[in-house]
Amino acid sequence: MGKSNVVSFQEWTRVEDGMEEEKAAWGERFKAWGKRQRILRMLDTRKWMLLLGFMGFLLGRAMILNELSPFAAAFFAIIVFMRKDCTIPVGAAILAGSLYTPFPGIFTIAAELIVFILLYKGMEAFQRIDLAYAPVMVFVSSFMVGLFQTIIGPTLSWYPLMMTTLNALLAFVLTLVFLQALPVLTYRQKSRVLRNEEILCLIIMLASIMTGLVGWKIGGLSLEHILSRYLILMFAMAGGAPLGAAVGVVTGLILSLADIGAIYQMSLLAFSGMLAGMLQGGRKGAVALGMLLGSSILSVYFSGPGDMMNSTWETCAAILLFLATPRAIIKAIAKYVPGTSDHSRSQHEYARRVRDITAERVTQFSQVFRQLSTSFGQIPSAGEAGKTTRELEHFMNAVTEETCSSCIRRSHCWDSKFYQTYKYMTDMMTAVEENPEISAARLPAEWARICGKTDEVLEVMRSQYYLYEHDMRWKRQIYDSRKFVAEQLSGVSQVMDDLAREIKREGQALYRQEAQIRQALEKLGLSIHSIDIVSLDPGRVEIEVVHAYNRGFDESRKMIAPLLSDILEENISVKSETAMNSRDGLSTVTFGSAKAFEVSTGVAGAAKGGDMLSGDSFSTAELGNGTFAVSVSDGMGNGERARMESSAALGMLEKLLQSGMDEKLAVKSVNSILLLRSPEDFYATVDMALIDQYSAQTTFMKIASAPSFIKRGSEVIPITASNLPIGIIQDIEVDFVTMQLRAGDILIMMTDGIYDAPGYAVNKEAWMKRMIQELESSDPQEIADTLLEKVIRYQGNTIHDDMTIVVSRIEHYQPEWSTLHIPGLSRMERPRTVS
Repeated sequence: MGKSNVVSFQEWTRVEDGMEEEKAAWGERFKAWGKRQRILRMLDTRKWMLLLGFMGFLLGRAMILNELSPFAAAFFAIIVFMRKDCTIPVGAAILAGSLYTPFPGIFTIAAELIVFILLYKGMEAFQRIDLAYAPVMVFVSSFMVGLFQTIIGPTLSWYPLMMTTLNALLAFVLTLVFLQALPVLTYRQKSRVLRNEEILCLIIMLASIMTGLVGWKIGGLSLEHILSRYLILMFAMAGGAPLGAAVGVVTGLILSLADIGAIYQMSLLAFSGMLAGMLQGGRKGAVALGMLLGSSILSVYFSGPGDMMNSTWETCAAILLFLATPRAIIKAIAKYVPGTSDHSRSQHEYARRVRDITAERVTQFSQVFRQLSTSFGQIPSAGEAGKTTRELEHFMNAVTEETCSSCIRRSHCWDSKFYQTYKYMTDMMTAVEENPEISAARLPAEWARICGKTDEVLEVMRSQYYLYEHDMRWKRQIYDSRKFVAEQLSGVSQVMDDLAREIKREGQALYRQEAQIRQALEKLGLSIHSIDIVSLDPGRVEIEVVHAYNRGFDESRKMIAPLLSDILEENISVKSETAMNSRDGLSTVTFGSAKAFEVSTGVAGAAKGGDMLSGDSFSTAELGNGTFAVSVSDGMGNGERARMESSAALGMLEKLLQSGMDEKLAVKSVNSILLLRSPEDFYATVDMALIDQYSAQTTFMKIASAPSFIKRGSEVIPITASNLPIGIIQDIEVDFVTMQLRAGDILIMMTDGIYDAPGYAVNKEAWMKRMIQELESSDPQEIADTLLEKVIRYQGNTIHDDMTIVVSRIEHYQPEWSTLHIPGLSRMERPRTVS
């Protein structure tokens, strides 16, 4: 038996009392939690005010050379301009810090702040206030107060005047420094790259703040020495030896100005920072060891045994603070220091986020275009855009309203014999549709018996049928236009999808391969500035090299490209070469995969009757991704208008194919555009060969063009297609023929002026094959000229139509220089890119 689930009344009461006590306890906890949250929110909103106030307190206390206080006015000025909400707390903190300065330090600093505020209010009243004026305003404030103090002093000599001017100049410089450093400290920008000047200004500001700690000790250890070494440890860990040494020099210099007896601190901190930064790769322990060794070694030379132990304990205290510092803070500092791995990683992550956001937006636009295409495509087909039940009823109503409404037999026909009359009306409409010019005598005999207005009904039905046909014609045009828009939107969507996929491609960091290339090039005696591998995919290699070039030696083509071809086991060629700075002698060279095949072309043509302008057009162009397009077009007729149509067809087709649009959709788009722009009967033929330069596989796109021929040794292969020219009808048929070409093949494309030259009584294909077989040359230009000359001679030196011949020869790519092999250099490993 299980335990009973029945609860007594007393037990239930005890449970309720316990629940009330628990509720009260939870209520007290919630109130305490809410109070803590309010305090945390208040601290979060006022954290910068507290931090800036603490900085102001130390800078108000800071002095150099035991008599100059240039920090307070400079810091206060920057706060007034950049953090106006903190003006009063920071000003109070500065005055509180100045209480620790020798008399009359507090009065001097207070006077400087008051004069600065008066200048600020005056310029604000005249609307001339600007951050660029802050250093000058600080200089004027400090100089006026110091000059007044010198004048009312016991003696007027050159020394007080010099020190007053020096104090004002230092305040001017420090204002410029704080102007650069304070935004770095308070404005967090994740993708920002700090300039060297900003890093230096930040270090000077931090060292100036530490100057306010001079004279304060804990257990005999100086606070400024502990914090200065802690600061050096942080920057040495983040930026390495250069940054550690720089922080040591700047911090030691400023601290030595504040305490003349500690002049040796500059060299001690600089050496310690450099040694700590050199051991950056060993993580925190190694950096701390470098700082301890550096400070201990120099302390032996600069001070006695007692001071050396003091310095060692100060270093140990700084190391304890450093070891207790979270790693995330050091990484956050390293992100802003150029040249560090954390900075490179941060920039890479930022670039990747931007890339992903861009690809996502492009994908969203692609989806919008695809949805628009679907919406435009959701319409009845052209065949369904004809008769519908509602249109048939409208047709019948229009006829009956005009003919039967005034007839005395209306009730007899439509009320008593509705179905019979409707059937006869439908039969008449069918007869009119089959023959709009039909007469009443040719209608069935039943009409004469049942209707006395046969001629009138037939005339009205014929006029209504004309209106109906007119409506159907416009409906079909609207359908064709919507279909064209739907196809265009679909093509744009596809192009944007391809673009999004290309944007999302991310290559791996190829540091090892870059080092391998650098090592190989330096073995050749070349001076390499930088190497950046964009891609190592077979057939899509892209490498950028910045090197010192010697004018006239052409090391890129003669040495670097052959060496890359050897270690990548793929033909590499120079894609582009740009001189960066002629004074530095540096050149940026882009190396990429050379095509396995190359295409050389020759063209010959003549206009009808020997005119200057032919209606034919031709083009040879790189479409990207290793595709080479050879095309020829024949516009209807001759002269300028035919030339415009043929060149427009080729130009638009090439641009659409270069954008990545599908071939068939590109042809349909060009066809629709020509239909819209050519209200007259103008059209053009298109014959295009798309040659893949990596595999020599060729796609022939023929639209009403003359046959093309491939000469392979003594064999001649015709490429034919039968369809209408482009720009005549909406639904054009495109024939695609794919063939595998070989090295040495000669492709001959021509317009009908060449192909139709022998006339109708001759087998044109056999005649042209024989002409091509008789050719002995392999030079494309010579073949084109020879064929054109033979055709013109065959016609009796008369040109009856525009003639154009485009000849292309496929050959294996032969590098200008053979590969360069260095003994002991292994082949490069090429990882795949990640999409």
